[in-house]
Amino acid sequence: MIAGWHKFGFARAAITVQANRTYGNLQDKDRIFTNLYKDESPFIQGALKRGDWHQTKEILSMGPDWIIDEIKKSGLRGRGGAGFPSGLKYSFMPKVSDGR
Repeated sequence: MIAGWHKFGFARAAITVQANRTYGNLQDKDRIFTNLYKDESPFIQGALKRGDWHQTKEILSMGPDWIIDEIKKSGLRGRGGAGFPSGLKYSFMPKVSDGR
């Protein structure tokens, strides 16, 4: 339990942190960032144990066009003020690397 003060200091509010939260159809177990609460190792070996890199090699082998199409289909949007579609933004990237 975390205790905090009302902005004027008159009332004391208690906030209970819920262990199993859901957001729409997603639950904590469905999150991409599995160590969000920093209760496990932040290093690569800890991430591998949690399955954070599961099928990464297979996903990358599908190629950049497939990955961009999947991002477009997901509806992922940027965090800027306009919420520009991320997949569309990524599709503007040069197809051939200039070495950078």
